[in-house]
Amino acid sequence: MLARLLALALLLAGPLAPGLALAQAETGFSRSLTRVVLREAFEAIIERHLEVAAPEEMALWSLRGLGAVDTGLTAEVQGGLLRLYLGGALLAEAPLPSSALAPQGRPDLAAREPAEQLGETLSRLYAQAWAHSPQLRRAGMERLIQAGFDEVFNHLDPYSRYITAEEAWEARQRRVGQSGLGLRVASGPRGSVVVAALEAEGEARRAGLREGDTLLAIDGIPVSARRITQAAELLEGPPDTQVRLSLRRGNQRLTLVLRRPSEVLRSLRTDVLDGILWARISVFSAVTTEQLAEALNNAFAAPGPPRGVVLDLRGNRGGILTQAMGVADAFLNSGVVAQSAGRHPDARRVWQAGGSDLAQSRPVVVLVDGRTASAAEIVAAALGDRGRAVVVGSATLGKGLIQIVVPLPNGAEVLISWSRVLAPLGWPVQGLGVIPALCTSLGLEATQQALQQLGQGASPMQPVLDRARRARAPVPASEVVALRAACPPAEERDLDQQAARALIDNPAAYRTALNP
Repeated sequence: MLARLLALALLLAGPLAPGLALAQAETGFSRSLTRVVLREAFEAIIERHLEVAAPEEMALWSLRGLGAVDTGLTAEVQGGLLRLYLGGALLAEAPLPSSALAPQGRPDLAAREPAEQLGETLSRLYAQAWAHSPQLRRAGMERLIQAGFDEVFNHLDPYSRYITAEEAWEARQRRVGQSGLGLRVASGPRGSVVVAALEAEGEARRAGLREGDTLLAIDGIPVSARRITQAAELLEGPPDTQVRLSLRRGNQRLTLVLRRPSEVLRSLRTDVLDGILWARISVFSAVTTEQLAEALNNAFAAPGPPRGVVLDLRGNRGGILTQAMGVADAFLNSGVVAQSAGRHPDARRVWQAGGSDLAQSRPVVVLVDGRTASAAEIVAAALGDRGRAVVVGSATLGKGLIQIVVPLPNGAEVLISWSRVLAPLGWPVQGLGVIPALCTSLGLEATQQALQQLGQGASPMQPVLDRARRARAPVPASEVVALRAACPPAEERDLDQQAARALIDNPAAYRTALNP
């Protein structure tokens, strides 16, 4: 746990409610607990987040976040003071927190004092907001704290977030195992989240969900395309539990309750067709590497071993990072699988392959699409960069940040993006995503032409791949747009499988695509 110091006393000026009235209004609000929660969370953010943020900026962002619960609450900085208003009237003000100097190479020391100041100052101002805002009291203490962190993380990155104690417990259950509801979500019009696909025999279809339905909230938590990964995670949970979906269908608003299946989702599905082992990984769970190793060993121990392997990562938004490393390792004998880099010394790592190629040097094709994210992108990048597999499909999502989970005294957690993933050749996954060696998102005719060129020893994607592999973080936005435009993100299609089969059937085309 992060180091703790005694709280620093800061004097607040400005109008205060009488002591008795304040105590009565603070029923349900614990300033001492809020202070320590804020202190420990901000210490982790200041010390470990990938980007540097000034404590005075985070103080203002946090206070402004309360406006998401009560729009009458506003905040500003004036004359070196942080000021809180309700309906234009000043409630309280406090000196701005500031950074503290610390010995070089000791980010922990640099984080402590400003974190203490943030905890003390914001807890005092939160108490004033709670005392004077009926909306905040109705929303509750957890929602108040969450609103403050939501605004802070809105300024930092799309994936860091604060989750309540209940959400943290559910997240821990999801890390143990997932149950599938038989639906997939995607970004819809105007930042919405829509139901993109339904399994024919899945629980979602049986409950009456339809493709194109707009999801408004999951278990009461609003969802948006900006954090679509969170929406997908909220759908998961322990077997035999319920999830409540609020949705819009045309002009109707509906609520559906779905029950997750009693059997834990198997993250790997395999099939052997025409001498090719097709292995689809839907998510990287705690047993994915074990399942894949078993499938590969069984397949290649059979009398007629596969002539190639297709690793299908389409729609896979990630999961347990170490499992992704294990999956990549299953196809590599040695060398770098991935790297990570961040401000904190512990965020810098290099993962090495240390096993053996369980596919026995047979051709490998990795299928990706615009929903392939995070740990799944790490696998595709590793096998593509190392020349072990040909990546086929479209540009992936581009989620290449690693989060560290910091537990808090109230049972909640903060997930902090503290390092960025680098492919073996050093380019960043974040923003760029993985660019395929054979692009299918440009349509059938373009794919056929590309296959023909590959068979003749030329790779149409070579200039784009070379340019992407030379990229270094932070990559300019214009460069990201230009590179991804060469193979725009798209959802999976039958053409992906056809292209994979064509490559395995044509060794010359496969070799060219493997090493463009």
